[in-house]
Parts: sequence; structure tokens; C-alpha cells
Amino acid sequence: MKKILIYSAIAAIAALFACSCDKALNSESQSSFDAATIYSNADLAEGVIFGITEVMAETNCYRGRYLPWIGLNSDIEWYNSYESTNSKFQIAGYTLKPNNDQLNLSNGPFPMMYMGIERANLAIEGIRQYGDPANSADMAYILAEALTLRALLYYDLTRAWGDVPARFDPITSETIYVAKSSRDVIYKQILADLEEAIPNLPYPGATAKTSRTDRVNKTFAAGLYARIALMASGYAIRPADGAVGTGDLGEVRLSSDPDLQKNVLYPKALGYLVDAIESGTSALEDFETYWKNQSNLSNLVAGPANETLYVIPFSAGRGRWNYTFAVRSEGSGYAGGLTVNRGGDAGPLPTMWFNYDPDDVRRDVTCVNWRWNSDDEQELAGIHKWYFGKYRFEWMQSAPYKGGNDDGVKPVVLRYADVLLMAAEIANELGKLDDAKDYLDLVRRRAFKGHEDKADAYVAAIADKEAMFDAIVDERAFEFCGEMTRKFDLIRWNLLEDKMLDAIDDMKDLRDLTGKYAGVNGLNGDVYYQVNDSRITVYGFNGETTAPTGPWEKKGGYFTKVVDSQGKDTGLYNDLVEHGLFDCDVDDLQYHMFWPIFNDTMSNSQGHIKNDYGYDSI
Repeated sequence: MKKILIYSAIAAIAALFACSCDKALNSESQSSFDAATIYSNADLAEGVIFGITEVMAETNCYRGRYLPWIGLNSDIEWYNSYESTNSKFQIAGYTLKPNNDQLNLSNGPFPMMYMGIERANLAIEGIRQYGDPANSADMAYILAEALTLRALLYYDLTRAWGDVPARFDPITSETIYVAKSSRDVIYKQILADLEEAIPNLPYPGATAKTSRTDRVNKTFAAGLYARIALMASGYAIRPADGAVGTGDLGEVRLSSDPDLQKNVLYPKALGYLVDAIESGTSALEDFETYWKNQSNLSNLVAGPANETLYVIPFSAGRGRWNYTFAVRSEGSGYAGGLTVNRGGDAGPLPTMWFNYDPDDVRRDVTCVNWRWNSDDEQELAGIHKWYFGKYRFEWMQSAPYKGGNDDGVKPVVLRYADVLLMAAEIANELGKLDDAKDYLDLVRRRAFKGHEDKADAYVAAIADKEAMFDAIVDERAFEFCGEMTRKFDLIRWNLLEDKMLDAIDDMKDLRDLTGKYAGVNGLNGDVYYQVNDSRITVYGFNGETTAPTGPWEKKGGYFTKVVDSQGKDTGLYNDLVEHGLFDCDVDDLQYHMFWPIFNDTMSNSQGHIKNDYGYDSI
């Protein structure tokens, strides 16, 4: 009850950025609590933390708009339905406009995330003034958690929109309307915030709070620091210095701020990551078991022997993760029955499965080429429709999915494998190749369970910094496919355009069975399959050279065409290959790596916010 009262007490103030500011400022709060009462009591102050994360579950914030779209498309993940005029595909296909009907909302992710930031600002100011965090470990933790959550919200804002308004104090009548700031201002503040927070956060499993993945811990904050450092010091489209918010077209470049260079940020980031690794408070888990636990809602435990570091804290009846990304169900009992089609909105590129080593256990967990039908049987989906096998309705045993608009799955924000691979990347950049190899080998050995010697040999053969970078680019694709981080890796590496074009060429080769796919299966594009005990086996993906014997069903021309229900070639495959990753001119791809500020937000800003990157002319 106290937490509900606190939320009510701050709601009117925290909503300033998302609603009519003048009206909110002239409304008297109905709270019976004042700031001194709330922020001088640890139990009451803790309730404000839940007000910060509550915005993530709002219908059109992380739940229904941000998470389903922010990571699409990349060279390994794409939206599974191509239609150039579809407003959803436009988000994924790099043709997004400021009036997009999915995101141009008064309660969309941009204003709602600023509501969370306002709540964090109120908490940070209140705890500093009344909470005495210097002499109270409980208050020090709550302050550190508020700082970390504010950093997370700003990280997510800048990776979606680039330059955005910088608000680090509660809103007043003088600061209702502000223009965009250079993202560098935001990066420096949230990195400093995390430097303050990390010493006051216990490691995973060290306390009751940090034994839960829906509360902040030291290793998560260290990983978030590293993610921000990698992004801040990496490439992205940027307006000219001093031209943010002027309609500047921008160019892909590094920051010119001396405080955001690799030689400044990387030693700090690596120090935090190494401390977290050497603490022994997190661990890699068996890959398939790990993902079963995510869908089974068993990802709330942090600490030794556990991999998850932080999740979006949706309630048991909130969130659209499996609803959006799970293996497709068309009328199966696993996802609500005959009238319900769910999952499979996005998936791996058709080429992704073939890029894995056959001994890599991640391949068959990650890339699925079947769906569930209304008979609760698996059926082939077609070479153009692959699904993320990490997310499955049939794995939701503790809370079976009933087919509604929410599934209760808590999406993973950061896991220990990312800590290791970020440590490998940063160590490599700092000239510590042997350390980088050690971190990479830990991830690689887990992936090659039963073939660890193969993983060791692969890592041992990496001879220099350039080869290690190339290995990390590949490894992050194999490890995180379906987790929607790849797009942002490609941006910061300045590889977005190159990798997208490579992916299109790769898909053309798969369609035509040319290049590395020439004779890939020895069956002229045919595959065979059988279903036994609700398990589908496909023959023809692994280089087989003869047709199988026994009760197999044949799918002729499986690689080379997409057919309708009458077996006629629809021509869709060509459209998918040519336009399914991005539907703009390749020269314009860089200008669309960020979303535009949407019309509703610009209108409510009273002219203070203006789009850059060419969006101002759309």
C-alpha cells in the first residue's frame, strides 16, 4: 500500500513531460506525503524505484512499441513480413517517418521514457537532500539504483533517437520546454552517474535485492557502463558540432569530445568488467537450458551459477516478448488455441542457420525453420520464414500462455555472456590479446559443448588484434541473434551498410544456390522432413548428397521459391531478398539508423525540438 501511495504522490509531477505541462504545474498534488517524509525513509524511498520501472510496462512504451521494434533490422535479424507500405515494416525497413502510426503517439516510448527519467530525477534529488546516503547503506543502494535506471533509460533513448533533450533535474516552470542536446552531454553524465553508483551496488546474489534480476546489481551496472562506453566512443551519424537540433543532415563519425575517446573510456570500462568477472558472482549456464528458463519465467534469480544480470521488470501478466518473437504458433494449444496466431513477427535471416558451425549448440536453439499448427504439430515454415528458437510458447510451463495480449516473459537486458564478450573486445583494443582470448574462449567453449577442443583451437589460432576483432564481430552475431543488440553493434563499428549489403548478397546466393551455397545439399534445393513425437527432423540442410530412405515427406524447390497455397511461385522471395532488410536507397541507410522524433512530441515541444538526419524534410 505504501508503494501505491508513493506512486500516486509523484505521478502528477512525473507526468509533466508526457501531458499538458501548464495544466500539470497548476494542479495541486493530492499526496499526503511530502518529499522530506518520503526520501528520509528507506521503505518509502524504495517505492519510488518501482515508479521509475513502471513506465516500461506502459502499453506503448517498452511493452508494445520500443522492444518489438528497436533492434530491427540487422544483418542477422529481420521483420518477417515485407510490405513496403506497411507502417510496421517501415520501422524495421529504415523508411520510418515522423508521422508513423505505430510510434507517433502521445503515450509512445519517447514521452513515457522521459516520465521515467523525471521520476528518477525526483528520487535522486530527494535522496541526496533527505536520505543521507553517505551514512545509510539502504539509501546508498536506492540512490545507486535510481542513477543506474536513469542511465538505462538514457541509453535506450540515445540508441533509438541519437540526440535527445538532456534532463537531469526535476522539471520546473522554467524548464518545461527544452531543445535537444548533444548526446555527448548525456553520455558523460550517465557514465559519471554509473561511476558513482557502482561502488554502492552489491554483486549479484550478495543481498536479497541483488539476488533478483529485476533489481539492479554491481555487475549489471558495470556492463551498462561498458555498453555506454562502447557506444559513446564508437561511430554513429552525428550532426556537426554545435548543430544539433538545427535540421543538420549529419555524417557518420566519431565523437570529437576528448572525454569520450577510447583511450579514456576503455580502461575504466575494462576495470569494471574484470572486477565483475573475477568476483565469481555470475556464470554461464547450459545454453538451451538457459533459454528454456527464460520462457518458463525462471529468470529472476541472480548470483553465482546464474547468467542473467537484469531483466525488464514486467509483472507476471505484462509484456509482449514471446507474443512478438517466439516461434510462430498458428492455432496451437501452446499459444491460446485455434483462433490465436502468435509469435514470429521477426526472425533470423534465412542464411543465419547455415553460417553456424554444425557443432555449435547455439544454431538449433537460435534458428528454427518450423512453426506450430492447429494440430499441435510442427510443420516447415518455408526457407524465407525462420523463427527465434530461444523463445518458445511450449517452454512456458510455469505460466502457460493463454493467447492474450501479454505473456509475462521478462526480456533479458544483459547477461553474463555479454560481459565476457565486451571484456574481450575492450581488452583487444587495449592491446591485451591474451586476455581477450581468455574471455572469448569461455563463451566459445559453452557454445561447443562436447567439442570444447574445437573452441580452444579456434581461439588459439587468432593471431593479432585485427583477427580478434573479426572473431568478436562474428561471435556476437552467433551469441546474441534474436536479442536485438546487433544493429547497435554494427552502428558503433561503422559496419551497418557493409554488413547489410553482404547479407543481401548472401541471401541471393542461398536463393539461387550459388556461391557458398552451390550444391549446399546436393538435392537441387529439395528438403525432406518427418515429425515424430512432436519433433520435426529436416534432411537437406547439412550437405546431404542422397535422398533419405524411409517415411520422409519431400518439399521440392525449398530453397529457390516461395509458393502460395496452390503451389504457385509468388515472386515474394525476390522482393524479400531485394528489399526485406531495408527499403531505402543504400546511400540513405546511414541517415535512417536512428528513429525520427515523432510529430506529436515535436508539436508538444512548442517548437523547441527539431529533427536532424534529413527527417525534418519528410
